[in-house]
Amino acid sequence: MLLTPHVRLKSALLASAVSVCLVAASAPAVPLGVGDRLFPHLGNPGYDVASYDLSFTYPGTNSKPLQAVTTINAWTTTALERINLDFAHGKVDSVEVDGEPAAFTGAGDDLVVTPEDSLTPGSWMRITVRHTSDPVSTADRDGGWVRTADGLAMANQADAAHLVFPCNDHPSDKAMFTIRITAPNDYTAVANGLPAGVERVGDATTWMYRTQHPMATELAQVSVGRSTVVHREGPHALPVRDVVPTKDRELLEPWLKKTPDQIAWMEGKVGPYPFETYGVLMAEASTGFELETQTLSLFERDIFTEPGYPKWYVESIMVHELAHQWFGDSVSPRTWSDLWLNEGHATWYEALYAEEKAGRTLEARMKAAYGASDRWRAAGGPPAQPKAPDPGQKISIFRPNVYDGAALVLYALREKIGRPAFQHLERAWVHNHRDSTASTADFQSLAEEISGRDLSGFFKDWLYAEKTPPMPGHPDWKSVAPTAAKRPKATPQAAPHTAPHTAPHAVPKAPPAAK
Repeated sequence: MLLTPHVRLKSALLASAVSVCLVAASAPAVPLGVGDRLFPHLGNPGYDVASYDLSFTYPGTNSKPLQAVTTINAWTTTALERINLDFAHGKVDSVEVDGEPAAFTGAGDDLVVTPEDSLTPGSWMRITVRHTSDPVSTADRDGGWVRTADGLAMANQADAAHLVFPCNDHPSDKAMFTIRITAPNDYTAVANGLPAGVERVGDATTWMYRTQHPMATELAQVSVGRSTVVHREGPHALPVRDVVPTKDRELLEPWLKKTPDQIAWMEGKVGPYPFETYGVLMAEASTGFELETQTLSLFERDIFTEPGYPKWYVESIMVHELAHQWFGDSVSPRTWSDLWLNEGHATWYEALYAEEKAGRTLEARMKAAYGASDRWRAAGGPPAQPKAPDPGQKISIFRPNVYDGAALVLYALREKIGRPAFQHLERAWVHNHRDSTASTADFQSLAEEISGRDLSGFFKDWLYAEKTPPMPGHPDWKSVAPTAAKRPKATPQAAPHTAPHTAPHAVPKAPPAAK
């Protein structure tokens, strides 16, 4: 995720009459979680999802709920009398487990399902939920569906996929996805993965898409709008498809055509692109961020049309979301405290691209980040131990400490182990953990293996300490103490993610000289 300067649910599940079938002697249903330090009730124990089959019917307006069916295929990992799913912003009409009606009720942000018979460990189960999916968010909770000028898109990071569909909403449980969208014939629907069929019946068309690689729920994407899908070819004949408002097709083409070369540039740094397709979704909406939804990154249209942003900066933002396809999407965080691995790497390649293509030196950006690092740590916690999100603002975990603060850790590591070992580490990381999840401990272990050095002290200080350690090779660099800090003026060159009065990773208005 990349926050931009436009930054500015409560549970609505209804306990169906079916829920009275719950045995009176049973303990009350409660929300569960996988124990994530930052989101303790996110995800659910007891099962491992293999696949999701999502069906949405768009009514032709983005102010009314969509009719939806979610089918989850999963393995149980323990005995289950109840199955907890994350779901918090829709009406549940019915639930089936293995084709048989099941009782259900709501508990916090969970949909708690009680099948007729309890499930034994290692059982294959299929859960089918018929429900609505409401694109109108409550006043105190955003995320999930994004209402655009002509339809809908999705932004599910960090914990908002369960505002759209029932799921095990934690990145540690990745799964395959099949997504079907039915909409009036004058709309176009696109989702993650590759097209798997189109069927037109009367005045409605159903599009189907299927992923070829497992995906975290927070990376799901569905776009419905009066859109044009632009096709071109990337490296190694990779299908590249972009989704843009039809009226802006020609206006946005100068940006769209940059993607194949950007993919080739990233492949030169870390190895083959990890998925079956890529492209950008340019939405006419004000989200406050750009988002690395798998194979189809979400961007605000205005970032490409606002004249205040310099060309090199917009291109570097495109590379930031592209880099996430390797770091965060293919290799997903095992917990949300591992977020620095996603955002630090995406920021690293964003900055490296700006250095190579526009002469905006990485060292200058890292020196500026070092100067602000102690303030960032005080405000948001160390990079690998970020503070919990602010109440009602779940995306507030996306603070400067996990962007430039985390990229600073990578810079220090490169200084510590040398460029050849660092470059080897980067390639090995995305190769070894492709299509999986990985943790901070995994990254440290691989760095030690490749460098042949004990890096426990280095990672302890750089990832968990209250104060920023001395920068290897740069003993003259200084960090300003939080108590003496003055709010810096943001520039596109140095740590632009601290623009005053904006979100942590905000894109500043470019000064006249930078246009």
